[in-house]
Amino acid sequence: MKLLRFGPKGQEKPGLLDARGVVRDLSGLLPDLTSAHLGKAWLDRLASVDPAQLPRVEQPVRFAPVVADIGKLICVGLNYSDHAAESGMAVPSEPVLFAKATSSIIGCNDPVVLPRDSVKSDWEVELGVVIGTRARYVDINNALDHVAGYCVVNDLSEREYQLERGGQWDKGKGCDTFGPVGPWLVTADEVPDPQNLDMWLDVNGKRYQAGNTRTMVFTVAHLVSYISRFMTLNPGDVISTGTPPGVGLGQKPEPVYLKPGDRMALGIEGLGRQDQTVHAWDPALIDG
Repeated sequence: MKLLRFGPKGQEKPGLLDARGVVRDLSGLLPDLTSAHLGKAWLDRLASVDPAQLPRVEQPVRFAPVVADIGKLICVGLNYSDHAAESGMAVPSEPVLFAKATSSIIGCNDPVVLPRDSVKSDWEVELGVVIGTRARYVDINNALDHVAGYCVVNDLSEREYQLERGGQWDKGKGCDTFGPVGPWLVTADEVPDPQNLDMWLDVNGKRYQAGNTRTMVFTVAHLVSYISRFMTLNPGDVISTGTPPGVGLGQKPEPVYLKPGDRMALGIEGLGRQDQTVHAWDPALIDG
């Protein structure tokens, strides 16, 4: 099942994508897709609905973040060994964790607005893991039982803020609009092996990233179990699991960073596609 949220900011409705790629309106069954709807009972109820009986949503439509109330966006750094190498960093012996501000979260195709005076903003296609049931000190063998589904995340990063401003990664990760999430929440039953998903990212039509989740250093199950030792993962929390090589920072002979007018396209096998245009600093594009 591919669940989603659609509509203008502040007027989002819940929906699903049917087998023919048609968006269907779920607002007759629930007011919005929230963390309360990610447990087995609700997912089973939604799965039993005949999409053909739901109202069809006319295209084009804005896809909003996949859950209305994402509580935490926890990210994993350097989780692909070849990305660590291109970043000039060692492969970690344990997962590197940081938090991305929830104020950075936007719809998958919303405008990406560069921070004021930014010169080193970068891209990162990542597999997002959406928590469905509370996870606290969970065993790796049943960690995936706590996962409601998966989505695409672009973990945009301002590298100067991240690496040159006192060593706090969060400063370069939580900028407004730096967390596109979606277009869909694909339920776990449709992703039997999260460790075998192709992923890609283009900038201005040039392929920069092409990888597969099988090359993760730490698997999804490992990450859910590991993170749950340090914090409770609640329904609606999202783990962004790291990026394969090909980020702008790692380009040779010189890094390549985002500039106004650039267009990003990215996706993960079975989880959909994102398309974003990069803009210079403009609060109206953030708040509008």
